[in-house]
Amino acid sequence: MSRVLVPIASGFEEIEAVAIIDVLRRAEIEVLVASLDEEKLVKGANGITVQTDMQVRDIGVDTLDMIILPGGWDGTYALADDENVQRILKEMDSKGKNIAAICAAPFALNKAGVLKHNYTCYPSVEEQIREDGYLGDKAMVVEDGNVMTSRGPGTAICFALAIVKKLKGEETYKMLKAGVLANFCEDLA
Repeated sequence: MSRVLVPIASGFEEIEAVAIIDVLRRAEIEVLVASLDEEKLVKGANGITVQTDMQVRDIGVDTLDMIILPGGWDGTYALADDENVQRILKEMDSKGKNIAAICAAPFALNKAGVLKHNYTCYPSVEEQIREDGYLGDKAMVVEDGNVMTSRGPGTAICFALAIVKKLKGEETYKMLKAGVLANFCEDLA
């Protein structure tokens, strides 16, 4: 079974985190939701609180197949400043393991030095990363090497399905896409 880490910090974008966690669990992917500190309950950007399973510092990179960062500015800045998240991103990249980020979170990937040339993110975030390689609205999900990025709350289900396709294959992707009525994700087929 694939094992994925979704670290969340205060101010995370709830739609993105919950859509990713939900879709991946429907695909029978083990999802570890981790906080940056001892707090088990983390409040998102819109006042929704999510309970975490563990702390980021307790995660071993060798046990993971992927790390996925949800956006939300406050959460993104916290992920970018957290030494454990930054260490995990660098270790995952050095081992060629899968890394993903949505919305503002490619900012945290860039800070770790793991964001590849081609990427997308929430519009205007590229101004704090770099405009070269930014694909904007040309693609809902961009994959470059071992890194996947997406645009924001409205693309979260398609992003999660793209991750399912990468980790579980075409058959599971198609079955799940049909099951959640996500035919609007056609460009991923």
